[in-house]
Amino acid sequence: MDVTSIARPVTGPASRFFSGVGLLLRGIGLYVRSPGLMLLGVVPALISGVLFAVAFVTLFYFVDDLAALVTPFADDWSAAWRSLARVVAGLAIVGLAGLLGVLTFTAVTLIIGDPFYEKISERVEDRLGGTPGAVEVPFWASLRQSIRDSLRLVAVSALVGVPLFAAGFIPVVGQTVVPVLGAAVGGWFLALELVGAAFYRRGMGLPERRALLRADRPTALGFGVAVFVCFLIPLGAVLIMPAAVAGATLLARRSLGQSVEEV
Repeated sequence: MDVTSIARPVTGPASRFFSGVGLLLRGIGLYVRSPGLMLLGVVPALISGVLFAVAFVTLFYFVDDLAALVTPFADDWSAAWRSLARVVAGLAIVGLAGLLGVLTFTAVTLIIGDPFYEKISERVEDRLGGTPGAVEVPFWASLRQSIRDSLRLVAVSALVGVPLFAAGFIPVVGQTVVPVLGAAVGGWFLALELVGAAFYRRGMGLPERRALLRADRPTALGFGVAVFVCFLIPLGAVLIMPAAVAGATLLARRSLGQSVEEV
């Protein structure tokens, strides 16, 4: 089957982008109406959140040293220009760490909370009429596949993040255009990660979900960027993660041409 041939919305890119944002909002609504899953969904994200909070506190503590390490060319500059170069370098380091941190947080949290998020995704699908084409996937096989795909996505995002890190040194552009590009890149990879459970349930792996989301990229970006921005808010990742899984289930169904209306 040519997965890119499935019918999708014919509205303009901007409308589809905001439709993707709406999928996250709907995911939040679906999640909060399942109080029995709310606590279980937050626990894995809370565990990951503590680990990543410690990592980021450590990064901020050493960011001046790291900025000096990557700007040896500025050692002989005047104090004002040297300080400016290292402030820009520090911002670029924090920006790259934020991009990779959001993606690795998602990957680690999905692995830790795999049974919980699988249950959330299943509950959403049940409300929408079930899972067409569902296959039985053993837990450990699903977990191994999830880890492999997450490592691949984080590795690719790191490769994309390096040029964004370098561009962060460009005055003005590095502080305006680059963050927007970073949010778009991060949003795309987040969408790819979060829809994993719904696609595994149908026996479909990373290549298929990449092709399907690419066929309606504005919707996927709208959803992913909305999640990315929420994850940057303090405690946002912990509180939004389960709802993001619910919203990603809606995104997966839409990309497959399946109903996203409750029955």
